[in-house]
Amino acid sequence: MPASPAPTTADELRGAGLRVTAARVALLEAVRQGGHLGVEAIASKVRERVGHISLQAVYEALHALTAAGLVRRIEPAGHPARFEGRVGDNHHHIVCRSCGAVADVDCAVGDAPCLTASDDRGFSIDEAEVVYWGTCPDCSTGRSS
Repeated sequence: MPASPAPTTADELRGAGLRVTAARVALLEAVRQGGHLGVEAIASKVRERVGHISLQAVYEALHALTAAGLVRRIEPAGHPARFEGRVGDNHHHIVCRSCGAVADVDCAVGDAPCLTASDDRGFSIDEAEVVYWGTCPDCSTGRSS
């Protein structure tokens, strides 16, 4: 029996109960290919594929995709929101204090939620969000030159 083909971006949108449009397909693919992109960068990538799209439409689509669990919004303190396609796990991020670069960091220890609170105050914890801060290799090299 042949293997089933991998679901397409359109299939994923339909599966999440979202209407399939060229802009949403382009947006989801841009986020998944782009790492940790801001809204302007996402809008630029979508415009390259489908032509004009308003920034408001990008924000609305990102909100819908985030609510559907297809993308993840991260917002490091003091930085604008960014979006990524890595969802469904409880990974963390490291942010460069100098240039703002963001990279994924797998859980430090144990199973999700990765950290055990010293006092859960009766909450049923299912996720921990950790942001590591430092200086990326490019900025570190620039400082030592």
